[in-house]
Amino acid sequence: MASVASLSASLQQRVSAALAAAVPSAVGADPLLRRSDRADFQANGVLGLAKRAKTNPQALAAQVVEALPAQGPGADGDVIAAVEVSGPGFLNITVSDAAITRNVAARAADDRLGVPFTDKPGITVVDYAQPNVAKEMHVGHLRSSVIGDAIVQILEFGGEQVVRRHHIGDWGTQFGMLVQYLIEHPHELDHSEHEANAGEASMSRLDRLYKASGALFRSDEAFKERSRRRVVDLQAGDPETVALWQRFVDESKIYFDSVYRKLDIEIRDEDIVGESGYNDMLAETCELLEKSGVAVESHGALCVFFDDIKGKDGEPVPLIVRKADGGYGYAATDLSAIRNRTGVLHADTLLYVVDVRQSLHFKMVFETARRAGWLTDGVTARHLPFGTLLGKDGKPFKTRAGESVKLEDLLDEAVQRATAVVREKGEKIGLTEAEITANGTQVGIGAVKYADLSTSLGRDYVFDLDRMVSLNGDTSVYIQYAYARTQSIFRKAAQDQRAAAHPELALEPAERALGLHLDAFGDTLAEVAKVYEPHRLASYLYQLASLFTTFYEQCPVLTAEGGPAQVENRLLLCELTARTLRQGLSLLGIRTPDRL
Repeated sequence: MASVASLSASLQQRVSAALAAAVPSAVGADPLLRRSDRADFQANGVLGLAKRAKTNPQALAAQVVEALPAQGPGADGDVIAAVEVSGPGFLNITVSDAAITRNVAARAADDRLGVPFTDKPGITVVDYAQPNVAKEMHVGHLRSSVIGDAIVQILEFGGEQVVRRHHIGDWGTQFGMLVQYLIEHPHELDHSEHEANAGEASMSRLDRLYKASGALFRSDEAFKERSRRRVVDLQAGDPETVALWQRFVDESKIYFDSVYRKLDIEIRDEDIVGESGYNDMLAETCELLEKSGVAVESHGALCVFFDDIKGKDGEPVPLIVRKADGGYGYAATDLSAIRNRTGVLHADTLLYVVDVRQSLHFKMVFETARRAGWLTDGVTARHLPFGTLLGKDGKPFKTRAGESVKLEDLLDEAVQRATAVVREKGEKIGLTEAEITANGTQVGIGAVKYADLSTSLGRDYVFDLDRMVSLNGDTSVYIQYAYARTQSIFRKAAQDQRAAAHPELALEPAERALGLHLDAFGDTLAEVAKVYEPHRLASYLYQLASLFTTFYEQCPVLTAEGGPAQVENRLLLCELTARTLRQGLSLLGIRTPDRL
């Protein structure tokens, strides 16, 4: 089925045509339409047009109203029910009840809820979820994973071709130490036959090996020297060294997979292209930068300088592409990745979901890539910086011992808290123990994700599980509970009570408000896909759940006083609300239990 034109788009078209009819030179003028408290919508474009035409705005507004299609009951089923001129020329527009009902019916009849695909789909690479091989994932990995996954889902739903990239830390000097230790202690990564939890077991082995090798590296000069030689072997592609390095990568993937399964995020093996994936390109990247004059040698290192980036001492701060000792840093890898993503994958948009502390790094990398011609005018590169997760004390979230909180521990606690909340409600409605456990997991993980995604990217936020799993306020649990209410209504409906549109019926204020908000789902997704801000979708869903709660309290569904037709009309609103909540939360990576 074709996408459904939103009511705001229909109004935009009608008011724009009326503006052009009143002022012929205003063809295509923007009516500046927005939602309003005074009516359903307000058009503010008359004022600017009157100023340019040097005419009285109120008189022009009256002409625009005259040029609009006939309004009111029986006006050929048009979108507009009433228009009034207020203030210096604002148009307050009320949408007809029939138009709202027809719009709800059209959306409910479509698998995509009437949401259109993007006009010009392209290829977007999203760089997110970047854990480090042989290291435990901590709370700092949460935001990149959750935000990146939501952006991927939203872009793909709109029809964009998305290439996921998990730029894991799988290269560098520490692997010389790890590989050398494994050579000297060959059974440290051996698997036991009866592992209860493969992910935890893998992390336990890696953590033990990392700490032991690090302690030996610090205390034994001979081992330190052997480790340094092993780094050279690794970078040179020595088969034995590479094979042992691969064991670390494979072991870490078992662990990553267990954490991301718990977080309910899909991490596919083909999407993991770590630092090592660009190793063969590093020398050529440096050579191209040097030959083109973009990078110059300074104190033995290959550097790129910028007029507007200076340190506190006023001296230029360069991007170091190759270090003085011949080693390559993050810049060389990131620039090589850009070459691959634009030249091989042919991406026209590159998104990097990385914390705000890397802002200067990406500014310099993008500018360098533009100077080198790897980022052309046809390619957009955006760093999507996010803020820090804070404890209740307002400081970066740590354990009492001052260490980073393990991501798995945080997720486990969220599920435990949520399960307690679900149990309290669930036992009253007869949920089985299996349902309580499953719902507790969905609610707990959803609570963690929603707290993150409902916060605008650049802001820090306080990690407060008590608030996150609350049934009240702006939480995923509140939205999930609204969805569960819709399912309860459907379960209680009689066989002859079904969802159907009745445009001839007048709507109550709560019905109108709900119908108008449902209409804005597609516009909201389009805006989120344009600005890469998932919190706008979270805000939309919270408002939808709030409006549904008001509707639920004020408009009886199955016992509607208006008879079978009103029951059907209200069931239609419930159906579209349920599907919109479910689809919207799904795009944020959050599940919707049927019973809560």
